Amino acid sequence: MYSHRFNIDIHITRHARERMASRNITESELLELIEQGTEKYKDDIRFWIARHFENRQDNLLSVAAVLEEKLVVKTVMHHFEWENE
Repeated sequence: MYSHRFNIDIHITRHARERMASRNITESELLELIEQGTEKYKDDIRFWIARHFENRQDNLLSVAAVLEEKLVVKTVMHHFEWENE
């Protein structure tokens, strides 16, 4: 998988794939989330991306990621809420 937004390959960890399976999140939804979601950085390399999907009841979907030599998706969340909002 490749992100045109970040111009880098995407690596999905085993943990993130397990979360995707348990939450019925497809790879195409994950890619849409990464490419079009709102991002908030914790520091220079760690961040979250979140996006609302009209056809899902468990919004907001989000990933926690690390930007290294690849974009590493650490986990995938649903019913996400931004802190301090």
